[in-house]
Amino acid sequence: MPEPTLTVPVWSWWIFPLLFLTGAAAGFVDSIAGGGGVITIPVLLNLGMPAQLALGTNKLQASFGSGSAAWHYRQAGLVQLKDCRTGILMTLAGAALGSLTVSRLHPDFLQQAIPWLLLAIVVYLMLQPKVGLRDTPPRLKPMSFYLLFGALIGFYDGFFGPGTGTFWAMAFVTVLGLELRRATAHTKLMNFTSNVVSLAVFAAVGQVDLKAGICMGLGQCAGARLGSRLVIHRGVRWIRPIFIAAALVITARLLWLNFFSRFS
Repeated sequence: MPEPTLTVPVWSWWIFPLLFLTGAAAGFVDSIAGGGGVITIPVLLNLGMPAQLALGTNKLQASFGSGSAAWHYRQAGLVQLKDCRTGILMTLAGAALGSLTVSRLHPDFLQQAIPWLLLAIVVYLMLQPKVGLRDTPPRLKPMSFYLLFGALIGFYDGFFGPGTGTFWAMAFVTVLGLELRRATAHTKLMNFTSNVVSLAVFAAVGQVDLKAGICMGLGQCAGARLGSRLVIHRGVRWIRPIFIAAALVITARLLWLNFFSRFS
């Protein structure tokens, strides 16, 4: 039986400025704390885009934002590509495997477990206000860290995705010992890697709207530039509250979708 054809909605001209502004807002938040998909995916769905097409288009526009933010952080000296080669390779492999697996398994168990893990991260940050203020001794060597977390978080991003930036940032802070500003910079590089892999998978099956994705992607670049400059010049004090707020929004949305929306 042939698979159903995805229908791309026909939009009026005014939709594209809205998409640009949506991308800019998501790029700003995502470059600081992650969670931009909480903004972009609902907008695409509410505009009438089918779910698969919305997810693929979201990966396109997110690649612009994460790539732009990673470039700005690299220019500021907060992240070096040569130090992250193992992490990039493991994230590539993990994301590819996750994207292939999601087509064969239903991610219900992740949908139910992830909100509680995110909530635990928020509680931990609130109870440990000095976490991420400065570099601390690492608990794993960089090679071991990237082999483990590159594979795990890369797989998670390809398989499911929400909260990926939060998990990366907390791993960099608590396991590799980076202060939160440098952790955010490294997170964007890893996010860009897994975004590109997932985008390739969606593009291969025709589940990407190029016009919408590029329009939002240009907005992402603008928002990511503003957000990354804020992190670079203002430091951890600006990251922490936005990071916690983004994690809470992602948690609330996932809890609503998975546990409470059925009663409404």
